[in-house]
Amino acid sequence: MTRKIIHCDADCFFAAIEMRDDPRLRHRPMAVGGSPERRGVISTCNYEARRYGVRSAMASRTALKLCPDLLIVPHSIDKYRAAARTMRDIFHDYTELVEAVSLDEAYLDVSNSPHHGGSATRIAAEIRHRIADSLDITVSAGVARTKFLAKIASEWHKPDGLFAITPVMEDDFIPQLPVTAIPGVGKVTAQKLDLLGITRCRDLALSPRDELIRHFGVFGTRLYEFARGIDERQVKPDRQRKSLSVEHTYPHDLVTAAACQQHLESLYIDLCQRLATLKGEHRIARLFIKIKFADFTATSLETAGQSPRLSTFRHLLDNGFERGNRPVRLLGVGIRFEAGPDGGAMAQLPLFPVSPAIAGEHHHETCAFT
Repeated sequence: MTRKIIHCDADCFFAAIEMRDDPRLRHRPMAVGGSPERRGVISTCNYEARRYGVRSAMASRTALKLCPDLLIVPHSIDKYRAAARTMRDIFHDYTELVEAVSLDEAYLDVSNSPHHGGSATRIAAEIRHRIADSLDITVSAGVARTKFLAKIASEWHKPDGLFAITPVMEDDFIPQLPVTAIPGVGKVTAQKLDLLGITRCRDLALSPRDELIRHFGVFGTRLYEFARGIDERQVKPDRQRKSLSVEHTYPHDLVTAAACQQHLESLYIDLCQRLATLKGEHRIARLFIKIKFADFTATSLETAGQSPRLSTFRHLLDNGFERGNRPVRLLGVGIRFEAGPDGGAMAQLPLFPVSPAIAGEHHHETCAFT
């Protein structure tokens, strides 16, 4: 079976969060980093600043020389961590195989995901849409059969892009890549390769493995394999699932609470179906609902619960709608899991079975498990 890997990378993450929270920062060169008076370093910058040559890991003093109008704001690490948790919760709605590379970057193996008929590209598109709607930031995503190519794909149409490298594209796509696209090939290695007449992957593909190992040691094997599209690295899950949710942005605002209630049931069904794929490996601790109104304000409510009951979500929805009492553009429902004493997942409590279609409030209203 061909693997399906998604690489997601938030666009100028720290800067995007700061611009989201202070619109005055938009459309001007800005960066997040340390003070130039204290030998600070730039963590990230927006695309306006990048046009001046400002880059991550650059000394703040150097960045200001390149762009005298650059505004450097201090880190708000708690906000960044909260946004990262939201993104990872969304990732885990599609697969348990999520490997975080940093706060804003992750690999997902969706090879066995049942969502969107197994289409990794459609899953990636929905993930990007949900993150934009939930956090008001953009994420670029790449889809391929390996981690190496998925990461390249995510950078192909940055910012706010989505690109898929299908298996049939690889024979034409990989040879054209510069060697600097290979993870681990920095300035020094690129110079050594250049001295050998190797600037693109097509050149690497003509180089014998033994010769590459002689020049680059163990890393020569990676150069040899990546240039041929060989990358057996697995997506390694790095944390337990803490929540599960589904949400939907409606093309037309839902004007009344009754209209919201009419759409709640389909969200509930989707949540139950996704919960069933976890095969009873988690114990539910809380139920929650999320509402985003037409003016982009949002509210959420949650309550304790050991099984997802439709009536509980209906009650939360009514209370949430009353908070804003205005048209709704997005609804979401979800559950939070509790961990065992050792930090591991606990078994899901038995739930009453229901019709696979739906059990209304006059029948059993807990999710169906088979």
